[in-house]
Amino acid sequence: MSTNQIDGKLFRDLIVNGSIKLKNNMNRINDLNVFPVPDGDTGSNMSATMSAGANAIKQSEETSIGKVAKSLARGMLMGARGNSGVILSQLFSGIAKSLVDKDQIDVEEFSYALRSGVEQAYSAVIHPVEGTMLTVSREGADQAISVYPDVEDFEELFDLYIEELYKSLERTPDLLPILKEVGVIDSGGAGFIEIIEGMRDALHGKVYDDKQEPSNDYKVDLTNYKHIEGEDFGYCTEFIMQIEKMSEFSQKDFIDMISPLGNSLVVVQDENILKVHIHTQTPGDALNLAQHFGFFVNLKIENMNLQHTEVLIHQEADLQDDCDCGHDHSQSVAPRVKKKYAIVAVVNGKGLKETFVEMGCDYIIDGGQTMNPSVEDFVKAVESINADHIIIIPNNKNVMLSAETARDMIEGKDVHVLKAKTVAQGYSALTMFDATQEVAPNIEEMTNYLDKVKTGEVTFAIRDSKNNGIDIFKDDFMGIYNGEIVNTNPDREILVKDLVAKMIDENSEIITIMYGKDVNKAEVEELTDHINDEYGLEIDVINGGQDIYSYIISIE
Repeated sequence: MSTNQIDGKLFRDLIVNGSIKLKNNMNRINDLNVFPVPDGDTGSNMSATMSAGANAIKQSEETSIGKVAKSLARGMLMGARGNSGVILSQLFSGIAKSLVDKDQIDVEEFSYALRSGVEQAYSAVIHPVEGTMLTVSREGADQAISVYPDVEDFEELFDLYIEELYKSLERTPDLLPILKEVGVIDSGGAGFIEIIEGMRDALHGKVYDDKQEPSNDYKVDLTNYKHIEGEDFGYCTEFIMQIEKMSEFSQKDFIDMISPLGNSLVVVQDENILKVHIHTQTPGDALNLAQHFGFFVNLKIENMNLQHTEVLIHQEADLQDDCDCGHDHSQSVAPRVKKKYAIVAVVNGKGLKETFVEMGCDYIIDGGQTMNPSVEDFVKAVESINADHIIIIPNNKNVMLSAETARDMIEGKDVHVLKAKTVAQGYSALTMFDATQEVAPNIEEMTNYLDKVKTGEVTFAIRDSKNNGIDIFKDDFMGIYNGEIVNTNPDREILVKDLVAKMIDENSEIITIMYGKDVNKAEVEELTDHINDEYGLEIDVINGGQDIYSYIISIE
């Protein structure tokens, strides 16, 4: 078989196959993580991102590769999770931009499209790091451009392209010393190769089965929504409409107009298509309002009182259940009364969520270490909030790029991303927030305070490894100080005391201990007694209830 042109339908098949191959092998990619921590994983993030794009085009019958690539790029961007997912989405976004208005492409056009993708991915990262997916994709694209004049078809081009991708992947430990020390290759680069190999295999007629079920352990919730006993839930109203006069339509103005009619509002616009979901007592009013801007493609109205007498519109943050109407209520509009400030934070653990809400957060995105939110999750959260200034606190370095990408996509709202890379930093920075200040000095003061916070974390090793010269054994506990593994011990109580000792100095005044769901109160009390006896610091204890990390410690 020889393929000399790729159109929209074939490109769709290649992408779907690549997405499935990555998904079926994502655990192997996860295992390549540098830290032997049960953390937010590269393979999972890349797979979620790629799956979002593949789902956007899976049913498409479009024959233009330019149009299919555009839909793919949008789907990937909205579904991008973690830094690796955002970078991957930018690779395919750049490819899509080079294919605009093309019905089909040859090997030359494909090769330069790969280069376009690399250029956009590099531009999206403020400080690109070599020895990563960026390097692998760049060197692979350079090889494709070098060899395309001499190849006969796409089959041969993919073979040479993938051969160079593997060579580049093998070189990543020489460019990134931490990879060599741990003894792994770059996980992002390895995940990218899975996608490309899946595309190549589709050319040869090898189609993969989608063996794994997608993870549904992540949702967004509005934690400060209060259920009112005896409330009449009214009608679950959902419709999709086509906007007729785009120049006269504003999504922001539409949200302002429809939000007083109900709650659990979701408004998603994709060019001239508008999707709306709302719980309202007067569905006719919602439909009449919407009809001023276009015509309905489809609509559905369900009486929720007949479905269940005690439907909780928003479940407890740790339960994250769906309501009986069958629709997603993970996204809602709040508050309706416009505020000067609103704060969005990414937090895991019932106690930590409650703490952040008590400290002034308006919207909690459930996630962090093991559940990296997508760009779309941030966009939906921000679009649901009515405030002059919105501050996003990611609380995780692997969530930062998704938050910043969402900020850059959102129009008509003043959105800021606080560069808090840990929960400890985000918690401490919130103590400096002053709602009476203007936004610039507020952000500046909170940002400056981040550097004054020391972060300690205690978790367990998922495999034998070596890091920073420390031998790490599976199931032992590890102490992480400002992102670096500094000690390990099979006894958690000994380890956490040693970690605290490494963090405390003569300037330390306050220590905040956030303990996870696997830690009992007796252990915490013994730790606080030890700290009080040895150091005499002011101690604040929070029952965080977080997963994975037994302790998150902040020292100021």
